[in-house]
Amino acid sequence: MPLLIPKPIHFGPFLVTSQVFHITPLSFALVNLKPLLPGHILVSPIRRVPRLSELNHAEVTDLFMTVQRVSRMVERIFNASALNIAIQDGKDAGQSIPHVHCHIIPRHKSDLDHKGGGDKIYEMLDGEEGNVGKHFWERESGGFPKPDADEDRKPRSEEEMLREAEWFAEEMIKDTVSRQSSNNSSS
Repeated sequence: MPLLIPKPIHFGPFLVTSQVFHITPLSFALVNLKPLLPGHILVSPIRRVPRLSELNHAEVTDLFMTVQRVSRMVERIFNASALNIAIQDGKDAGQSIPHVHCHIIPRHKSDLDHKGGGDKIYEMLDGEEGNVGKHFWERESGGFPKPDADEDRKPRSEEEMLREAEWFAEEMIKDTVSRQSSNNSSS
């Protein structure tokens, strides 16, 4: 079931409405064009600002409440034992799109041993593999991505991301219903 979004959603300069699977009055969650690991998603404020310090109190609160809620769903459906939650706050920190965003990456024991260990994720985020902006520009311009450090990671099609966004939207509804049921039974 597609999520009905009343207005276009932009991630930086890019229209990402079809990738959005959860929206609040101030934030949205979207599937990633080129995830570092399966289930790697992004959460961003609706207002386009480059730095975390530029968000107002309500936006910060909503952003992190959304990160917390979406994290529970991602961890559950990917059967993760842990999560990486990261913000690259500014260009010099590796931020490739000047729009605040949190990466949520489900993790499993030994999942990156073949690349040198679990902390390799930070190099992946900071390097070409995590250059979200480059991948969006290539998609928008119709160009083909240049090979990067991990040639197995290909940009996903609009259809693939839409299917994943629909799946995640359904899972977010399940979490809402489950939380409401448990809150009602404990009252």
